[in-house]
Amino acid sequence: MYKIIGADGKEYGPISAEQLRQWVAEGRANAQTQVLPEGQMEWKTIAEVPELAPLVSPYPTAATPVSAPQYVPGGQPPKTNPLAIAGLVLGILSLPGACCCYGIPFNIPGIVVSIIALTQIKKEPDKHGGKGMALAGLILSILGIVLAIALLAFGVAMSGSEWMRKLQNRG
Repeated sequence: MYKIIGADGKEYGPISAEQLRQWVAEGRANAQTQVLPEGQMEWKTIAEVPELAPLVSPYPTAATPVSAPQYVPGGQPPKTNPLAIAGLVLGILSLPGACCCYGIPFNIPGIVVSIIALTQIKKEPDKHGGKGMALAGLILSILGIVLAIALLAFGVAMSGSEWMRKLQNRG
């Protein structure tokens, strides 16, 4: 049991630790609230009393049970946007696909789907998750296009040098 001195300077109690916990949760008491544990003579702040300090500590201690994060808006974590997953898969497939057909069946749809997913996630962040997946899909799809252009340029350069060699051999 404890006695406390309220913000109005009046003494309250005796109250139980559970009642004090509720007052802290309601904002009626805080770390600086003066408290007198039963059987003691010296008033201390709640933060100075070892068994009460976890009530006002911003960091969990061994005595404080750690709970899962609370998702307030919908009560549940947002579900991963299916288009974000599709964008990531298409982005991954666009890289090896750049070697044949220059990845066009994968990289352009990957960019489109990833942009749509990012737009949906930005509009409704409490409903749609997967921003990292959509962003990774967009980046990989763009890299697929860059790789395809590099391979195309390399192929043109090689065929151009082959053509020049043939011209030199004729003459």
